[in-house]
Amino acid sequence: MAQQADLILHGGEIVTVAESADDPGSALSAGSAGGPGPGPGPEAVAVKDGTIVFVGPRQEALERWRGPRTVVRDLRGQALLPGFIDAHGHLGGIGLQATIANLLAAPDGDVTDLASLKDKLRAWADSPVGADSGWIVGFGYDDAMLAEGRHPTRDDLDEVSTDRPVLAIHQSFHLGAVNSLGLKRLGYSAATPDPEGGVIRRRELVVPPSCGEPDGVLEEKAFTPASELALEELPERELLTLFITGAATAASFGFTTVQEGGTTLKNLKALRDTAAVVPFKVDVVAYVKADEATSSALDDPIGVSDEYVDGVRAAGVKLVLDGSPQGRTAWLTEPYLTPPAGKPEDYCGYPAQPDDAVVAKQVGTAVERGWQVLAHVNGDAAIDQFLRAVGAAGPGRRPTVAIHAQTAREDQVDAFARLGVVPSFFSMHTYYWGDWYRGTVLGEGRAATISPARWALDQGLRYTSHHDAPVALPNSIAVLSSQVTRRTRTDGVVLGPEQRVSPLDAVRAITLNAAHQYGEQDRKGSIEVGKLADLVILSANPLTADPEAIRDIEVIETIKAGTTIHPAAPAGRTSSTPATAPTPRWGCC
Repeated sequence: MAQQADLILHGGEIVTVAESADDPGSALSAGSAGGPGPGPGPEAVAVKDGTIVFVGPRQEALERWRGPRTVVRDLRGQALLPGFIDAHGHLGGIGLQATIANLLAAPDGDVTDLASLKDKLRAWADSPVGADSGWIVGFGYDDAMLAEGRHPTRDDLDEVSTDRPVLAIHQSFHLGAVNSLGLKRLGYSAATPDPEGGVIRRRELVVPPSCGEPDGVLEEKAFTPASELALEELPERELLTLFITGAATAASFGFTTVQEGGTTLKNLKALRDTAAVVPFKVDVVAYVKADEATSSALDDPIGVSDEYVDGVRAAGVKLVLDGSPQGRTAWLTEPYLTPPAGKPEDYCGYPAQPDDAVVAKQVGTAVERGWQVLAHVNGDAAIDQFLRAVGAAGPGRRPTVAIHAQTAREDQVDAFARLGVVPSFFSMHTYYWGDWYRGTVLGEGRAATISPARWALDQGLRYTSHHDAPVALPNSIAVLSSQVTRRTRTDGVVLGPEQRVSPLDAVRAITLNAAHQYGEQDRKGSIEVGKLADLVILSANPLTADPEAIRDIEVIETIKAGTTIHPAAPAGRTSSTPATAPTPRWGCC
């Protein structure tokens, strides 16, 4: 008698991403369609109790695993891949992105100039959520995409409201602008000095340059208090559902494992409290801000574990060592092509933590305690600082990760390989800001090597790629497309064609490689017997599609441990979130 599977999938192109050279699906399994793999690939996948129990010929799957209660599904030529794994993002931020005013430019929004930005903020202020919020808040404007080519100022935002504080958050989440009342709420005036690691931009240049009447634009650690204050005053009902909204949104893009990258201990408790009442349908891996975690008197204030409880596990800490290259606050070793207004020609950005000893202590403490270390390092000077700390600390229990690594030099990629550091590239920068980098931020030469995935592959590194939502939508297909084409948003040029990778390498970056980054490669990241049935069904196979058409592929269905989580059954917004959960606080990405 046949063993009874819960589900058998067949009739489509099955991309296993398995690494074994003997596995015909290691490159491509195309069912009866054939393909460029080492031979005919598996035609079917069987799932039992949330685990993959068979990968192979369709007839054998039916004979061995079909029982009276087995659901047998014909994929009708669609592609079956391992569920996507988010190498870096912000789960609560994804929910936040869906809650406040959308200030994004095309293709994710329709803000084109300051007038449309102000219209969006006014409309949100009158919405049910906005009307109950203390601040008028919007996210996602990009000065590089606004017709005026500049940030909104306090004067612009005073036109939205003079009765309520207003905050417009830059797409990088490293800068933002507030109106005059917002500045007053923050206590920022001409007499307020710039905080260490941040800048309060001024109406006019004075001596010293950190004084003068604020113009409303805030950078880095001057911006962080504004985001925390404004977002804390969102309606409590919205704050308590941000995690759930974020998880549902991520699932709609095919993600079965997501990240809450750089949270507070307070937010981590809120995440766990939420999951205890409504367990997440995706796996959530959390990282706490390193300064808070390493300064705690407790040996393990995080509760790091390899096991998920209600869909959540804490894995380690996150450092933020610099800012945003698109916002020109990332820390570089060579000057920006065009410095921001009021900055000298040799302006290179600045560190978030200028003291190397502090960074080394945080990394060393985390390694000693067995916590995985992630570090936000966009500029090559910040990468140098991080590599010094990693070299002093030695290898950790889990791979150390350089998040973004936008401007990594070739010698730094060599150092990643030598020190066992995994680079996790924000590959969509090539699309969203490639033109801005070419013409304003870095110039043609340096822009061509941002997100240097080919250098990483040449060093034998298992690089990963991420979406960093809410900085970009958690769009898995855009992550794939950006790695393969590196085509820019406005001019449509190929940015650094020598850094392009194959579709298979792009898929690995958000499946098996990401599983290795988390230390979960034995149970996730590929379609193999014994692994979790975390799967995604796509409208077409990215390995066989025209590279320029990958961006048009759609996520049809997301399956977590054998259960479909997207599209979800119709339902209203859950009301079963914990009433006593702490109010989350959101920081930069």
